[in-house]
Amino acid sequence: MIQLTASEVAQATGGRLAADPDVRVTGPVVADSRQVEPGALFVAIPGEHVDGADFAAGAVADGAALVLASREVGGLPVVVVDDVPRALGDLARVVLERLRAANPAVKVFSITGSAGKTTTKDLLGRLVAEQDGDTVAPVGSYNSEVGLPLTVLRGTAATRKLVLELGADKPGDIGYLASIVRPQVAVILMVGTAHIEFFGSQDAIANAKAEVLEGLVPGGVAVLNADDERVLGLAPRATAAGHRVVTFGRVPAADVRAEDVTVDATGRASFTLRVRARVAAAGEVADDLRLPVSLRLVGEHHVSNALAAATAAILAGTSPAVVAERLSAAEPGSPHRMAVTERPDGVTVVDDAYNANPESMRAALRSLAVMAGRERRSVAVLGEMRELGANARVAHHEIGLLAVRLNIKLLVVVGDGAYHIHEGATQEGSWGEETVFVPDLDAARTALDELVRPGDVVLVKASNGSGLWRLGDELAAGTLGAAQ
Repeated sequence: MIQLTASEVAQATGGRLAADPDVRVTGPVVADSRQVEPGALFVAIPGEHVDGADFAAGAVADGAALVLASREVGGLPVVVVDDVPRALGDLARVVLERLRAANPAVKVFSITGSAGKTTTKDLLGRLVAEQDGDTVAPVGSYNSEVGLPLTVLRGTAATRKLVLELGADKPGDIGYLASIVRPQVAVILMVGTAHIEFFGSQDAIANAKAEVLEGLVPGGVAVLNADDERVLGLAPRATAAGHRVVTFGRVPAADVRAEDVTVDATGRASFTLRVRARVAAAGEVADDLRLPVSLRLVGEHHVSNALAAATAAILAGTSPAVVAERLSAAEPGSPHRMAVTERPDGVTVVDDAYNANPESMRAALRSLAVMAGRERRSVAVLGEMRELGANARVAHHEIGLLAVRLNIKLLVVVGDGAYHIHEGATQEGSWGEETVFVPDLDAARTALDELVRPGDVVLVKASNGSGLWRLGDELAAGTLGAAQ
């Protein structure tokens, strides 16, 4: 972060200063006391079970110069605010305004959608990077009212691009986050059923994604998925607000599109990148430009993420040729997202256990089927997809049906919340050893030790809160399954 005095922090957040006004924050802004460095600002987030203010003394002892908290803490240097997350957002807004004022070339990209945000963010960060330190992007999925401001506050005087994820649990979340960062380019990936428990319908989810358009700077660009009718349906809102619309997808009408898509036996896709002349700088691109791209990411669904990142990068001035080259070189950037490990015993582990919704679950299962082919045994270790509300039973049941239709050879369903995956597979005709239900992680460990064989392709997929990412780690490390 750029350096600020305690007085400036208080002014930006509307807080009350219980510290020397000239105390200077020279280090990072962190919400985890274990990440404190000398000169840091420690943000004491109050939680359901733990109050961050309880860790303030330790943070200061470790070098924090200042604490942002909802109460004074034993004589420590504190800026006291009523709402710590909101104050953090206010601080990020002010700091970003200062960065932009100091350098009008600073460009902010926002990415939202029901699935694919983190992968698209990772790709776009690589595509627009010019030199070390000039591009800021989130670590993992920092896309909440806390994570997004923390990412913005990593910006320095050298920062030229910020690539940001915007997540939502309820209506208004994306609008609030967009109001903090005021992006020049807003990417909307897809409208699925993630968090539908809190929104009620996919149309309501589409409206929530559209909130980002209200945060665009005047004359900004909305990058919309032409393959998703709900996303494409947002185009009139963008144009009515005076924003430019650029589309990506596999349909011929898309401005940036993929043609001749193929998927090899490893599950990685190749395609021809086509770019309309109007997307890039004047005279730079002809409409008949064709550029080969071979992704290193596993799963055909990543073609859409790659197109979204490519579109935003080209709009930012990266040449299409460089975009194609960097897409083909990009490795997975975040853990537990279709991360492939080849074990010495011939087991291939596909760890996609960071999160799950019906759309991403279907995509992962299709990738598993392709990777296993006819020669290897496909094993799907699946857990609960959370926050689906009244649709949860049907959604899980349909995943079980799909697993059978894709000829997944072994289905291991973990936890009561995922039971209806097992039910759906059973009703579709699987029985005996083809589908196994286990109640918890320990039972899953026992089952996998018995069932996984050398040469298997094993997918692990569930919502993060189910904890199946632990099985992904253990399988990848060879502490579960055939390697023992």
